[in-house]
Amino acid sequence: MENYYQLNLFNHSLNSINYNNLKYPKGYKGLARFHKYWGKKPIECLSFLIEALTQKDDLILDPFLGSGLVAREALLKKRRFIGIDINPIAIELSNLMVDLPCSFQLQEAINNLDQKIKHKIYKTYILEDEKIASHYLWNGEELISTWNISNLKKTREERQPTDYDYILIDQYENYKSKNLRQIQLFNNSRINTTNLLTLNDIFTGRALYNIDILREEINHLPQNIQKPLLLSLTAASGQMSKMVFAITSRGKNQNKITNKIEVGSWVVGYWRPKLHFEINVWNCFENKVNNLIKSVIDNKEKERYLVSTRLEPVINKNNQLALILGNNLTVLKECPDEVVSLIITDPPHGDRIPYLELSEMWNSLLGKIPNFTEEIVISNAKNREKNKEDYTHNMSIFLKTASRILKPSGILALFFNAKDKDSWKFLKQHFTSLQDIKFKGYFPMNYSAKSVIQDNREGSLKSDFILIYQKSGIDDLEKLKPLFEIPEWSVEFPEDFLKLN
Repeated sequence: MENYYQLNLFNHSLNSINYNNLKYPKGYKGLARFHKYWGKKPIECLSFLIEALTQKDDLILDPFLGSGLVAREALLKKRRFIGIDINPIAIELSNLMVDLPCSFQLQEAINNLDQKIKHKIYKTYILEDEKIASHYLWNGEELISTWNISNLKKTREERQPTDYDYILIDQYENYKSKNLRQIQLFNNSRINTTNLLTLNDIFTGRALYNIDILREEINHLPQNIQKPLLLSLTAASGQMSKMVFAITSRGKNQNKITNKIEVGSWVVGYWRPKLHFEINVWNCFENKVNNLIKSVIDNKEKERYLVSTRLEPVINKNNQLALILGNNLTVLKECPDEVVSLIITDPPHGDRIPYLELSEMWNSLLGKIPNFTEEIVISNAKNREKNKEDYTHNMSIFLKTASRILKPSGILALFFNAKDKDSWKFLKQHFTSLQDIKFKGYFPMNYSAKSVIQDNREGSLKSDFILIYQKSGIDDLEKLKPLFEIPEWSVEFPEDFLKLN
């Protein structure tokens, strides 16, 4: 099955390699900032690897695709690309990255929704004086205050809750969604879930009622607009939930403690803090759509891409791009030998990010049902049986496959970050056993200083590492030359990590 997509091309230099950008990435902006998908990597690093290690029309593969940023970078640089992921929302996001909607059509759609349903949603947040609440501050089950925006001063007004507020809240307290499938989660303390967790644990009844209103109206829109709007809904859903913590004691590190409470954001996992905010669903959604509109740049030059859901058309150079939903071990069985120039990928490592579990809220909003059974991951949910042994077995198969499908002198750029020596030991020992693919070196991949992905706890890792492996061929040294200029490039395996506990 193939679909024609249109990629809006951005102004992009194909000739300069800026090594300084690797050390000081600017952080996520525009499209890269649109969605809080797990484990996104700095654009500067993706761009560098593609530009430095491949030529125009080379075939690049990412078998753990994620947010789709790498797919977009590959196309911008005129490479062929195959992306595979078992996570439905990853494929949907990737399709968005390479098929940007028209900003005019998006604006028209949000204006249409504004006219048709905004008043219905706002009705559920109306205050006693007919102003509209923007936020509700909760301490457990107790409503502490309601916030609204002053029409005259455009400033925040805080007020004590009234009986009117409680009566309105009670109307939606037991509401259950009519449009969303129930989430399927597991007993996993790492991300604060149980197999009994429901959408009503994550969202208030009022939020679910309003999400249903949005979903129903979006479903009446043309298909090409439905998808970006539904993805905008998923991107905004964290702020619509009970997982938005309240920031207190701002400035304590500068000895300027204030009692002012500020709105935090949902970061990761399914923690529902006792002190939290309930935020107006329409405002969350509209803000995210407006951010997407601002990120979409219309260019005069536009190319047509035949995007496939199969390997063969891209391998045979009939298509530029394939985005495939599925287990990469199964999909890549059909891939011929020695056709890929670069494999660039960030596989799950450690038990920090069980992708499908963390994405279950989003996939529910999209109406997608993920394949938990075939996910390659380590999860603390014991009944999933996704332990280190299972992960190591599957990754061994993947690495053998990578060795088979890489061209001679082809490169595997493996993003890696782990604090346990067993994970590092596996990499070193397994590649040692492969005859035709060898470790060539590594360099650290820094995140921007503002990135929330960095863990600031003492002893935590502050960067990922990009491990470079190469299949034997006649152009080995020539292919690697751009890497030698990286200031922190090392040809030694990071042995220090083998000494970890």
